Amino acid sequence: MAKARMTEEELVSRVRGEITDSLGYGDEISKQREMAIDYYFAMPFGNEVEGRSQFVDSTVADTIEWIKPSLMRVFASGDEMVKFNPVGPEDVETCKQATDYVNYVFMRDNPGWEILYSWFTDALLQKNGIVKVWWDETDEWDREEYRGLTEVEFESLVSNTTVEVIEHTINNENVDEVSEEVAIPVVTHDVVITRNFGKGKVKVENVPPDEFLISREAKTIPDARFVCHRVKKTLSDLKEMGYDLDPGELGGGTDALSPLFFGERQARYQFDQSYTFGEDSEQEEALREYWLYESYVRTDYNNDGIAELRLVMTVGNKVLENEEVDYTPFVSLTPIKIPHKFFGISVADLVMDLQLIKSTLMRNLMDNMYNQNFGRFAVMEGQANLDDLLTQRPGGIVRIKAPGAVTRLDTPALEPHSFQMLDYLDSVRESRAGVSKYSQGLNDNVLTSHTTATAVAQVMTAAQQRVELIARGFAETGVKELMQVIYMLLQKNQDKARVFMLRNQWVETRPDMWRDKMDCTIAVGLGHGNRDQQLAHLSAMLQFAGQAMEGGLKIIDEQNIYNIMASMIKSMGFQNVSDFLTEPSQTPEQPSAQEQMAQTEMQIKQGELQIKSAEVQIKQQKLQLEAAKLQADTAMKIAEIQLEAEQGRPVAIG
Repeated sequence: MAKARMTEEELVSRVRGEITDSLGYGDEISKQREMAIDYYFAMPFGNEVEGRSQFVDSTVADTIEWIKPSLMRVFASGDEMVKFNPVGPEDVETCKQATDYVNYVFMRDNPGWEILYSWFTDALLQKNGIVKVWWDETDEWDREEYRGLTEVEFESLVSNTTVEVIEHTINNENVDEVSEEVAIPVVTHDVVITRNFGKGKVKVENVPPDEFLISREAKTIPDARFVCHRVKKTLSDLKEMGYDLDPGELGGGTDALSPLFFGERQARYQFDQSYTFGEDSEQEEALREYWLYESYVRTDYNNDGIAELRLVMTVGNKVLENEEVDYTPFVSLTPIKIPHKFFGISVADLVMDLQLIKSTLMRNLMDNMYNQNFGRFAVMEGQANLDDLLTQRPGGIVRIKAPGAVTRLDTPALEPHSFQMLDYLDSVRESRAGVSKYSQGLNDNVLTSHTTATAVAQVMTAAQQRVELIARGFAETGVKELMQVIYMLLQKNQDKARVFMLRNQWVETRPDMWRDKMDCTIAVGLGHGNRDQQLAHLSAMLQFAGQAMEGGLKIIDEQNIYNIMASMIKSMGFQNVSDFLTEPSQTPEQPSAQEQMAQTEMQIKQGELQIKSAEVQIKQQKLQLEAAKLQADTAMKIAEIQLEAEQGRPVAIG
C-alpha cells in the first residue's frame, strides 16, 4: 500500500521548525553581525560616561575600506572576470564563447560592479556575503504615453507585436484649411501603451545576511538540509508574483517569527535613522507588508523514502508554492573560511576588539587633556568668588580675599607608553588584516629615511599577501560557483540565439548548443604585486619576446606578442584592449616577399598593356580623324561640282 503524501500542515510545521532552529535566526551569529555593523558605523559602545570623552575609533571601517579597492581592482578592472578553459580541442570555441557571454551576462545584463561591491562588503563585515541567482521568467513591461500621433505614426506604433494598448483617444478638433470653402479634419491619436521587453534572463541580486537562514550542520549551501530567504513583501507585490491571495487568510500582516529579525536589520539603519520599524495600522490594504519565506528544504514529501529538494513559499501558515527543484539559487563567500563550517570569520571580527581598546585609550588621553586645560582647583572656603571660578574665559579674573585662597590641582600627564600602545595596536591590526601604513600611504618617514625601495616593496608585498589570500578565497569559492550557476542557467533555459555587442563586434551565441559545464573549468586570474610591478614584468617579457623573434626562435608568434601587450594595457588601467590593439586573427594576412614581387611584376605588365592599349586607341582615333577629314573633303568636292553644273559652267574633272 502506497504511503500518503505529507499534508500542508505537516509541511508548514516542518518549515517552521527548520526556521527557528536555523543559523542566523536571532542567535549568536546574528548578534555578532549586529555588533559588527555598529562598529563599522562607529556607534557608541554603551559604556559612555556623561561629561567625559565619548570618542569612538573607526578601525573596522578603515580596515574594510582599505581592503575593498584591491578586491574590486582584481575582479572588476577587466573585461574577463572569469575564463572558461577548454579540456579538449573540441571545447576551444565553446569555451571562448562561454567566457565572453557569461561575463557579458553578469556585467552588462546585471549591475555586476554593484553586485560585487555589496557582496564583498557583506563578507568583510558580516562573515558571509550572499547572492541569489536564478532564471527570471517574469515579463518586463514598460508604460509609455504618446500624444498627438498621426495615423501613420499610430499604425506604426501599435503594429509592433510587443505593444499592448491600454488607453486610446481619437481627436478631431484640429482642421487643415485647404481653401476658404474647404476644411479637412486632421485626426490625431492619444495613446497609452505597455511595451513587453520579453522574458527569460539570468538575474543576480544581493541578499542581506540578515535575510538568509541555513541549517546548523550545513557546510555548504548545495549540501544544506535547509536554506531560506525571508523578505518583506506587500500584498501588491505578492499578487504581481502571481499569487491570488485573500488578506483574511494571511493574518493581517504580522508574523510571529519576525520580531527576532529586527535587531540585526535595524543596526544597518541606526546610523542615520533612515528606516521606520513597526507596522502601520493606517496603511492601505494593497501596501500592507507580509513576511515571505522562500525555503529550500530537503524532505520526503512523497513518502517514497528519498528526501528531495523542494521549494516551499510560505506567508504565515499559507503555502503559496510547493515544487521540486534541482538546485538552491544562493552563492556564498567568506574572507576567512573555517574548514567544515558554513560561516567563516569576517575582517570585522579580527579588529573589533582593537577598535574598543583604541577608543578607550583615546578617551583617556582626551580626558587627560581636558583636565590639564580645565583642571580642578582647591578653594579656601569663603575666600574666593565661586562664580568667577566657574566662568571659564581667557583672561578672566578671579576675585579672592586672601593670597593663596585658590590653588590649582595639577593633573599628571600620561606617560609616552600610552602613545606607544596606539602604535602597537596599529601593528596588531596590520598583522591580522594585512592593511599596513605602507599600503595606505600613511608613513611619511619613508620619504626621508634611509629605507630602500626594495625594503618598502617587500613590506607591501608581505602585507598584500593577506588581501591576496582573501581574493583567492573569493575567486575559488563564491565567484567561481556564481559563474558556474550562470553557465548552467544559460545552457538549460536560453534556447534562442542572441546577438550582443562585444569588443566592438556583433556576436551571436546559442548557449543551448554548449556542451555540459563539466567540459570546462573556470579560472579567475589574480596578479602578483601591484600594477607597476606587473608592468615591469610584462615589459621584460616583451623585450625577451622581441629578441626571440629576431633570433628566429619558434617559441614566440604574433599571438604571444599580442597577449603580452594586451596584459600591459590592462595593467595600465584600460579595459577595452581593442581600442589600442587588433588581434592577429582579425587582421588580413600579409603576402610574402615572393608574392609581393610577383604582384609587382604583374602590376608592371598590366601597366605596359594599358600603355599599348592607349597607343592603339590613339592610332585608331587618328585614322578616324583622317577618314572623317577625307569624307568631308569628298562631300565638299561633290557639292562644288553640283553647284557648277546647275550654273551651266563646264565642270573641271580631275
